[in-house]
Amino acid sequence: MPDIWSMAAIMAKLALYIGVTGALGLVLIGAVFAGSVAPIRNRMRMQAGGLAALALVAAMAGFMLRGAALTGGAGGMIDPEMLGLLWSTPVGDALAYRIAGSLLMLGGLFVPHVGMWIALAGGGLALWSFTQIGHVPDAGQLGIRLTLFAHLLGVSFWFGVLGPLHHLCRHHDHLERAARLGHLFGQVASVVVPVLFLAGLWMVWRVLGDLSMLITSGYGLTLLIKLALVGVVLAFAAANKLRLVPAMLAAQPKAADRMARSVQIETGVILAILATTATLTSVLTLPT
Repeated sequence: MPDIWSMAAIMAKLALYIGVTGALGLVLIGAVFAGSVAPIRNRMRMQAGGLAALALVAAMAGFMLRGAALTGGAGGMIDPEMLGLLWSTPVGDALAYRIAGSLLMLGGLFVPHVGMWIALAGGGLALWSFTQIGHVPDAGQLGIRLTLFAHLLGVSFWFGVLGPLHHLCRHHDHLERAARLGHLFGQVASVVVPVLFLAGLWMVWRVLGDLSMLITSGYGLTLLIKLALVGVVLAFAAANKLRLVPAMLAAQPKAADRMARSVQIETGVILAILATTATLTSVLTLPT
């Protein structure tokens, strides 16, 4: 049973994942599908700002919790000597990337014209922080770091479309835009999702080295839960692309409502995937 510091670390990491991937995802969707999401651009900007702020707070909280975990008490969260020691390690490098990336996203969202590029750069910087520490970066050199970055970029893109698509489906004035957004996203996803999936499997193999570890260790079993959840999301994505989006394009009654419900479930499963990932990267060690 994880102790209180481990549980706090998992929650901070989950908030960080939601903040970084959610904020960057909304910026990506706003840039790639600008026409479809034009009526809700300001809403998306405010949501992305809130998520970037969440990422900033969660990054700092996660760093301070490491100090508490190392000292075994709450005093470690504000111990200058302990935090200074952590700052000089790759943990400090990751925090620097996360702070800089979150601030760039926050600033870029509210700067006209070039602000989108600033926010995208900030999101990329925050994503790159995940390649600095953790089990996957420890398993190899630049190649696997770039694979992890591409994997997280795909996750952000997927996560980012859910909120706007759900909102458009819930408003009858925007049903045509919702259908177009679902159709265009499906076209892009047909390329992104296979790459995302194969990159994930390759990283699993690189981290474990032996696939029998999937059923003989706590780390492997938790990873299996994550893979099962990914399978559920892929099933929903396939159903959306093959059934609900064509029904929406044909203006069939209730199709938008069914799509909105599907997106709600898909969002819940993706949050469960992020929670499982936070557990894997916060408290579980690789099997030997």
